[in-house]
Amino acid sequence: MTRFIVPAFAVLATASLVIAADLKSGLDKGESPAAFNVKDITGPNKGKSLCYRCQYGAKPVATVFTREITPEVAALVQEIDQAVGANKDKKMCAFVVLLTDDADAGAKQLEKLAADKKIANVPLTVYDGAAGPESYKIAKDAGVTVLMWNKMRVQANHAFAPGKLTTDDVKKIAADTSTILN
Repeated sequence: MTRFIVPAFAVLATASLVIAADLKSGLDKGESPAAFNVKDITGPNKGKSLCYRCQYGAKPVATVFTREITPEVAALVQEIDQAVGANKDKKMCAFVVLLTDDADAGAKQLEKLAADKKIANVPLTVYDGAAGPESYKIAKDAGVTVLMWNKMRVQANHAFAPGKLTTDDVKKIAADTSTILN
């Protein structure tokens, strides 16, 4: 009996890894990001609702949509903040969007993140609603979706199930910012 259970478990475990790797969330490469409003919690427009996609226009932009603030998400935000600071001459921009049904609690999390990680170049914002902007196609089962675009065309998309973003993923995403700097 155990001869059959172990191989069956191995097949199921492998299948779940394949499914996790194939998580689709966000816009596809080549698609154009649409306008949407967020509430700025820590950026230059703190306390205001605005559209950063509109404000940044055709500049190279990295956007992190997240439903969770984990140590890995914090590290990702810090890496992107450093990339924006290092690429001001190329007009690189970024913003983080916390997708939540509790904007007040989310704002507190973002303020703490900004203070703890000394985020200086990336506005941390809240989107009112855990689903996110409909036109961005953020999957319900995605904890983190990172979109990078330049000249209003998506160049890179990374999506992770809740709790699945790793330190290695953070490094790969940070390195991928080079795809929008041209």
